[in-house]
Amino acid sequence: MDVNDLFSPKNTVDSLSAKDLEQTKDYIEIVKAFARITYQSIYVIDYQLKAFEFVSDNPLFLAGLSSKQVVEMGYGFYQKYVPATDFQMLIQINNAGFNFYENIPLEERKLHVISYDFQIQDANKKYILINHKLTPFFLTEKGKIWKAMCIVSLSSNVSSGNVTIEKLHSDLLWELDLLTGKWIARRKINLTEREIEILRYYHRGLTIHETSEKIFISIDTVKFHRRKLFEKLGVSNMNEALTFALNSRLL
Repeated sequence: MDVNDLFSPKNTVDSLSAKDLEQTKDYIEIVKAFARITYQSIYVIDYQLKAFEFVSDNPLFLAGLSSKQVVEMGYGFYQKYVPATDFQMLIQINNAGFNFYENIPLEERKLHVISYDFQIQDANKKYILINHKLTPFFLTEKGKIWKAMCIVSLSSNVSSGNVTIEKLHSDLLWELDLLTGKWIARRKINLTEREIEILRYYHRGLTIHETSEKIFISIDTVKFHRRKLFEKLGVSNMNEALTFALNSRLL
């Protein structure tokens, strides 16, 4: 396995036109400001250079390194700090992702977000499960993905994989079957207004009793809606339900 395997030949960006380059005026300062305000862990990927252009300072996801060191290592960072099985999975996800993008209209490519989970070492050399959400923001005139933004967070799942692609304002979600390499389309989960209310009040720290008073239903009815929510999301408690809903942009 080689780090170059993480870059699909189908998305090789050999040269850039003047129009391509016009996209880049000071945009990185906006990314830096967003990282400062949200304290999100953000990578900006340059597919022409096959490198990181920017990595924000979030020590949890940098294996004990500084953001500058990760930028200098580039994708060798993953080869060193991701277990071999997950690194091989990342190569598979990369190839499947670009195959997917090849088959959608050029004007829709910025509307899609790919999400996946994998293990990486933390500063104590212990493996943690993280989630990547990645979307392109600069395309070449030929429709190749030139630059993309990746937001990193702790995964709410229990194992690696969980590869999905979502399209903005679409009810469809595509899941990657890692055994067959095929994308399977399904409908996104939709929450009822009551389920959204209960999640939002839980997010604000309200108890079941306080929630029942706020929305004028009995405590038993709140518990009923919670159980239905757990079944729908495939979770076992409200903390997991909230994490799932936030990560899946259901709220």
